[in-house]
Amino acid sequence: MFDTMTWTKIVGGFCGALLVFLLGNWAGEVIYAEHDTGGKPAYAIQVADAGGSSGTAAAKAPDFKTVLASADVKKGERIFNKCKACHRIDGKNATGPHLNGVVGRPVASISDFSYSDALKKKGGDWTPAALNVWLKSPKEDVPGTKMGFAGLPSVQDRADVIAYLATLK
Repeated sequence: MFDTMTWTKIVGGFCGALLVFLLGNWAGEVIYAEHDTGGKPAYAIQVADAGGSSGTAAAKAPDFKTVLASADVKKGERIFNKCKACHRIDGKNATGPHLNGVVGRPVASISDFSYSDALKKKGGDWTPAALNVWLKSPKEDVPGTKMGFAGLPSVQDRADVIAYLATLK
């Protein structure tokens, strides 16, 4: 049936295939390995200097009221698309409460929505300043909230969204 040479070829084929897979694995690890960069970025993108150090720029950054005064409602509407996964603006609740008339409304005040206990304890109204803090990081503003959104790090984005929300009645 099988002679010695046939068995030798079969075993050699398996050994050759194993060798190819091991070499492929080794090559992949070499090419895609994570390298310790000592906390520095792997590459740098050169940009033109904006005319000051980052500390000076941070000190001269406009306050929220100034940014809100020049907020763009159209941009806010586009940024609000991130919120539409959980919030509606048609007066009906979804995963989150509807946001019609949210600017100026008391916190946790929609009667047919189940708010977290942490948000119920927050109290106050959703003023533009309160919304700014909330939208920056809901979990930092109200630890224990059920809202899983990470937040909007850009003050301009937050101002634009708040300006858009202020148009919803």
